[in-house]
Amino acid sequence: MTEFLQQIVNGLTIGSLYALIAVGYTVVYGIVQLINFAHGEVFMIGSFGALATWSVLFKGQTGLWVLPIMVFGAVAVSVLTAVVMERLAYRPLRNAPRLAPLITAIGISVFLQEAVRLFYPGAKSKLTFPEIDVVTGSALAIGGLNIQRAAIFTVGALVVSAIVLWFFVNRTRLGQGMQAVSQDPDTAQLMGINVNRIIVIAFAVGAALAAVAGVAQGLLNSNIDFRMGFLAGLKAFTAAVLGGIGNIQGAVVGGLTLGIAESMATQFIPGQFGGSAWKDVWAFVLLILVLVFRPQGLLGARVVDRA
Repeated sequence: MTEFLQQIVNGLTIGSLYALIAVGYTVVYGIVQLINFAHGEVFMIGSFGALATWSVLFKGQTGLWVLPIMVFGAVAVSVLTAVVMERLAYRPLRNAPRLAPLITAIGISVFLQEAVRLFYPGAKSKLTFPEIDVVTGSALAIGGLNIQRAAIFTVGALVVSAIVLWFFVNRTRLGQGMQAVSQDPDTAQLMGINVNRIIVIAFAVGAALAAVAGVAQGLLNSNIDFRMGFLAGLKAFTAAVLGGIGNIQGAVVGGLTLGIAESMATQFIPGQFGGSAWKDVWAFVLLILVLVFRPQGLLGARVVDRA
């Protein structure tokens, strides 16, 4: 029983990471019907932004007070990247066939990876992420379970982000504008809503959450890598589809479900098909099963396909 609960904890940790990234996929898709495959690289750039903030301003400092500023630096860099990406690469293709922005997204993903590899000092190999007091260090033993301190930060970041995002979408004029544009952009524009501005905000919101996930990833693994965005982004996209792409709650549920499924498969599937080497396989098997029996995802999609 203890081992089962331990895997639930592990699954919720990695699932929270997936969920934070998946929300970015689903928010952008809900607004412009675009699968932004470069979103994984926005997550990666967030972690490098946090590391750069620490290296320039606080190198050698490990106090907890440093962490909020690192998160702010990560969010600033990721949001700037996402906004520039939308303005220069996606906006000119807004009325193009869907294949064009999809291929562009893959190109941007490769470009961002190479840009970080070539221009960030030492990024050609893994870089050590700083240890921060309280949120890193020896694991906590609670009721026979080992809980990483960074795991608490990761799950807490998801809870806080989900609450703030819910309030933003449902209780603010900008959030209501996002809902209106997701349902019918032409009518929303006739009603006086600035559609371009709403789309930029959607990219910025997704990037901010991905940046928080980037910091969490650095704290969990103690290192970061310019290739870390590819697989994490792919898993987060899987989580968004699993939960019902276009549905914010679905992205959170999909991320947590995927994380728990991976963790359980790693521990409890016996023989050559078990273990960490097969966790990605079982994650995608779960996605296939859900799409076969419930194509709209676990919670369905609120946004009607306008194509």
